Amino acid sequence: MRLLFSLLLISLQLHAQQRPNIIYIMSDDHDADAISAYNKQFIQTPNIDRLAKEGMRFTKAFVGNSICAPARATLLTGQHSHKNGIKDNFTAFDSSKNTFPKLLQQAGYQTAVIGKWHLRSYPAGFDYWRILPGMGQYYDTRMIKMNGDTIIERGYSTDVITDDAIDWLNMRDKNKPFSLLLHHKAPHRYFFPSFKWLEVFHTKTFPEPSTFFADTTDRGSAWRMQTMSILPDMQLCSDLKVDPQYLMDIPEYKPDSSQINYYHAIMRRVPDSLRERFQEIYAERGKILKTLRPQGKELLKYKYQWYMQDYLACIAVIDENVGRVLDYLDANNLAENTLVIYTSDQGFYLGENGWFDKRFMYDVSMQTPLLARWPGYIPANSTNTNLVQNIDFAPTILAFGGVKTPVWMQGVSLKNLMTTKQDKLSRKYLYYHYYEYSKDHTVIPHLGIRGESYKLIYFYTVDEWEFYDLEKDPTEQHNLIDDPSQLPNIIQMKKELKKLQVEYDDQEISLK
Repeated sequence: MRLLFSLLLISLQLHAQQRPNIIYIMSDDHDADAISAYNKQFIQTPNIDRLAKEGMRFTKAFVGNSICAPARATLLTGQHSHKNGIKDNFTAFDSSKNTFPKLLQQAGYQTAVIGKWHLRSYPAGFDYWRILPGMGQYYDTRMIKMNGDTIIERGYSTDVITDDAIDWLNMRDKNKPFSLLLHHKAPHRYFFPSFKWLEVFHTKTFPEPSTFFADTTDRGSAWRMQTMSILPDMQLCSDLKVDPQYLMDIPEYKPDSSQINYYHAIMRRVPDSLRERFQEIYAERGKILKTLRPQGKELLKYKYQWYMQDYLACIAVIDENVGRVLDYLDANNLAENTLVIYTSDQGFYLGENGWFDKRFMYDVSMQTPLLARWPGYIPANSTNTNLVQNIDFAPTILAFGGVKTPVWMQGVSLKNLMTTKQDKLSRKYLYYHYYEYSKDHTVIPHLGIRGESYKLIYFYTVDEWEFYDLEKDPTEQHNLIDDPSQLPNIIQMKKELKKLQVEYDDQEISLK
């Protein structure tokens, strides 16, 4: 009898190990270069790096539409934007759609989402949820509870979201596996750090990208029309928190009333005990402008440094809180049976081409960090170079949960890649389609295809093509669409693009 009980216990343990708990951590606009496991020149992120050291790091993970809401809808559905219905940030997600959390629920998982939702509808398919309304705030943010009530949670949002996640982990049903989506607001614009990390970063200086002063005069319409350049488009008082009192008498810097009101509004959210020091730090920037009055490239240099100081300080808080989650798993004997995934909803420009923001199909914004750890199953300190995409995230999570990928999902499971049962994906190209054309950054809609060596982009509203040799030109500075020597490659890529349009059923835009 005792032997039978022992065998039953072992069988149950093995079954549990085959269906791990799942924690999916997604930050907002966290570029891979701002993770030291990918690039050590900007910041040290020891806790996120733990996932790389103890698991797998993907070096070619990409998204299909580099903007917030579409990336979140793709996560839930495993579908590109034209299929899941969310092409931009202004459309509400249809919560009646089938999603991977609903499928996990049906398979016996308890599910939760905590933090940024940004889909203009309430979550469905979750046993528990607590979400930011819209973008939320960095300090003392509002939170919407499952019963529809909105509360204010005191503190810094990254800390608060992690607090709520740990509270749920403590109160969950311990007899069921769980799937937790932990979604941070940070480091989304407008970048506002916690006091601890602002003190650390506001004196640091960061290297400028090789394309920082790129000459864009001979580039296409998309480059000329975009409004995501640091020099003209990054606002001093809202983006960079420069104290407006130092700018009022300088015509070229003078902020409008909306910027002034925003500065004072965010400062009022800072705890009373910290506000004066925040204002001192941001006054330092104002004093520099008032004294030196830099213009052109010199002003760009200052703006870039201030931007990076605040952006990276926001990321330092995320890394700190990833550490809190990993420590919780260790302390509660959950680490060995929990798959932890870290990613972002897309990449982000850190001064390349003199830009910030995302949206473009160029690799900086199309690429996203992706790290995964499950001890004993995902090899430690491993690197994967396959072309993967965020349509693959839902099938991957389902596969780890023992659920077959539905036929309506357009991605593929990465489980066998992560567990090294598979070396390569048969898919050779990734599809991309960006739709939103708004006053925020005026990026022209476009679609395209990315392979290992080449990238083809079609800005269809202005009928302009771009073609890049990614091996010779990884920063995508030289459009070769009119290079006769590249004609065979361009023809082949256009054929492959048309194939993917058919495969993914996105044929609204006809190609020439």
